[in-house]
Amino acid sequence: MEEKAKEVASLLKILSNHHRLLILCALEDGEKTVGELNLFISKIGMSALSQHLSSMKNFGLIDCDKRGQNVYYFITDNKILNVIQNWDAST
Repeated sequence: MEEKAKEVASLLKILSNHHRLLILCALEDGEKTVGELNLFISKIGMSALSQHLSSMKNFGLIDCDKRGQNVYYFITDNKILNVIQNWDAST
């Protein structure tokens, strides 16, 4: 139980950042490049965006696929995808 609590706390720490949640919301409907993500989250620089992507990738929430010059990011954790897709802000 202790280990599970630590894992959940780590996940909540990752998800508690507004910019990371915006990234996940942007990825909800499919993969995107860093440039495309930057259009959704224009208030942070590319360096900060890359750091957020890296921490979520290291945690296993997202992954990427390099095709030619572009790197496409996508959500790999279906539980997180379900939360984002089924969230109803009116409740």
